[in-house]
Amino acid sequence: MKTKRKRIHILATGGTISGIGERGATSGYSPGVLPIDALLKGLPRMLDIAEVTGEQFASLNSDDITQTIWLALAKRVNSLAMSGAYDGFVITHGTDTLEESAYFFHLSVKTEKPVVVTGAMRPATATSADGPLNLYQSVALAASDDALGQGVLVLFSEGIYSGRDVRKGNTFRVHAITGGDMGSLGLMRDEIPTFYHKTLKAHTTATEFDLADIQTLPRVAIAYFHVDADPTVLDALAASHDGLVIAGAGDGVVSLRWEERLRALCEKGFPIVRATRVPDGAVFRGAGMPDDDIGTLAAGTLSPEKARVLLMLGLSRTRDTHRLQAMFDMY
Repeated sequence: MKTKRKRIHILATGGTISGIGERGATSGYSPGVLPIDALLKGLPRMLDIAEVTGEQFASLNSDDITQTIWLALAKRVNSLAMSGAYDGFVITHGTDTLEESAYFFHLSVKTEKPVVVTGAMRPATATSADGPLNLYQSVALAASDDALGQGVLVLFSEGIYSGRDVRKGNTFRVHAITGGDMGSLGLMRDEIPTFYHKTLKAHTTATEFDLADIQTLPRVAIAYFHVDADPTVLDALAASHDGLVIAGAGDGVVSLRWEERLRALCEKGFPIVRATRVPDGAVFRGAGMPDDDIGTLAAGTLSPEKARVLLMLGLSRTRDTHRLQAMFDMY
């Protein structure tokens, strides 16, 4: 008996995967030009693994993604998942901010059906464009029972990554997407996924973040610490935002002048998370700086960008620092 093909829906947002430029060139292109229908035409084997439909949700360079698009896209996935019309989803996305979007969806979509984010480092018109294989394998991954309940996944260059840990690690090479210290969850070979690990952090249906009644998220900024950094930037950012993430040196450490300003802001009840500008490692609570004394929160293994995503969602629920720290420990 022939197995019924899964129904996979693609939500396209633009990015390099749909970019066009000088034929053969990998740079100097315009992102977000080709519609999803054009991308699917070049993948005839797709019909062998799934019934695929697509919609052009946006046509943007990922640097122009906003929280408004995040909210609308997450709500769209939630609605489609509840409808029962589809078995899995693929989101095409530019790579520059893919890691932020993937983590937002990982925390906020409410389905155990596979949701796979992918993109490309080379435009569609480049020699050896990487987009077609990434898209094909993303559909295959979304159609796999092995991807059920794994949270939001990122498929890139035959690697499978958790939306929590994925990041961009190179500016132009096709293996730019990485899991850092956490590595990949598995590998793809043609249309077959093989998982070796799974995330132990809560995600999707197991999170407390319900977007149904949320129209806008709290404003959170990232302050980047460097040698001789001016601490007055912290007051300026705090005046126009609801929370801050510090991209500190080493394990989230800042100067004494910055520590003084952080302490003053925390005493006023302003939420601040310590993360690190170092690509790998973790910021453990109380390590490097006395968080209990200052009032700051620790980001764990989350990058500053991902810590910002979690703090935005966390502040939509509470401003209690103990509850917020518990979220950073849980997610």
